[in-house]
Amino acid sequence: MQVTPTAFDADAARRGAALRGRIRSGEIDRHTSGLADDLVQGNLVVLPAAEAHEFLLYCQRNPRPCPLIAVGEAGEYGLPTLGTDIDLRTDLPRYRVWRNGELVDEPTEVGELWRDDLVAFVIGCSFSFEWAMRSEGIAVRHIDEGRNVPMYRTSIATHAAGSFGGPLVVSMRPLIAADAIRAVQITARFPAVHGAPVHLGDPAQIGIADLGRPDYGDAVTVRPGELPVFWACGVTPQAALQRARPAFCITHAPGSMLITDLLNHQLASN
Repeated sequence: MQVTPTAFDADAARRGAALRGRIRSGEIDRHTSGLADDLVQGNLVVLPAAEAHEFLLYCQRNPRPCPLIAVGEAGEYGLPTLGTDIDLRTDLPRYRVWRNGELVDEPTEVGELWRDDLVAFVIGCSFSFEWAMRSEGIAVRHIDEGRNVPMYRTSIATHAAGSFGGPLVVSMRPLIAADAIRAVQITARFPAVHGAPVHLGDPAQIGIADLGRPDYGDAVTVRPGELPVFWACGVTPQAALQRARPAFCITHAPGSMLITDLLNHQLASN
């Protein structure tokens, strides 16, 4: 379900606009983990209208990795339900451009590539529930180490929709057992940003051979006695796009998110 706030908090809107301004200017060109504090961040997928309905169905069948928080009209690059001054062509630190399922470029803006038939999908991001975890005293390792979150392709299949399908991608955070239990409770309140973990413990059970070699993002330290905890990840659509092989599409680069004017607590369930 798309988020439809009636108004934005003035301070949140000011901070969101300021961060997006720094991204537009090129001052920020890295991953956005830990950058936006209590502001909602989102994954981006942009497809021609001809493929948009099928991709929408894919998201609806896979709400854990693909929780939609906004869908634009064809050609629309501003999303008023997410912010007052959003420009999807410039407001992410880095994009990925795909042609026929192959990654061909990772630019810092996509204005010259934008077309009137493009439909934008913004998908909830786990960086939002990280704020909730840290607010309750749970350390998040990749933020503490100044790295992007590690992400892995798994052996878990998503539910296909037409040509879209493929493996579930997960993000991982190592936690001691007590913190892992609390993290399940905290993140379950945020279904719009992936919700509770999909797996705790042995990564081999979900097809991950080596935590030190993530498919996306950066490896982080896993200390003795810690459990690797895995959440569904918004990079999953990029695996689906590689399978569907649309002639053209744009996504965020893993970890380089859209920063909105929404506050994370607005996405929490009761």
